[in-house]
Amino acid sequence: MGEKEISAKMQDIMNRMKSRREELNMSYQTLSEKVGISKSTLQRYETGYIKNMPVDKLEDIAKALDISPSYLMGWDEPAKPTTLAAHFDGDEYTEDELKEIRQFAEFVKEKRK
Repeated sequence: MGEKEISAKMQDIMNRMKSRREELNMSYQTLSEKVGISKSTLQRYETGYIKNMPVDKLEDIAKALDISPSYLMGWDEPAKPTTLAAHFDGDEYTEDELKEIRQFAEFVKEKRK
């Protein structure tokens, strides 16, 4: 693997890291505290100033960003939710409205057939 490939790979990792951090509205400071490294070191990882990130730090960063290390490395996509659920306390809908909601859910299931 040549120098350009390593740089492109690191760029992908940096982009995923930054994108996820921003998606979570997480500051460098907050992430650095969760990971246990200095804010400046984290910034240097994310900007590519430090070109070789230790595997244990990559794992810690992924965990703090609530993603898998393999996603951060670009080996797989982030997990997609597989379950959709709704919780009703019972007082925000009338019995008739709850019945309509159940009927609509059944209608949606029937469309699959």
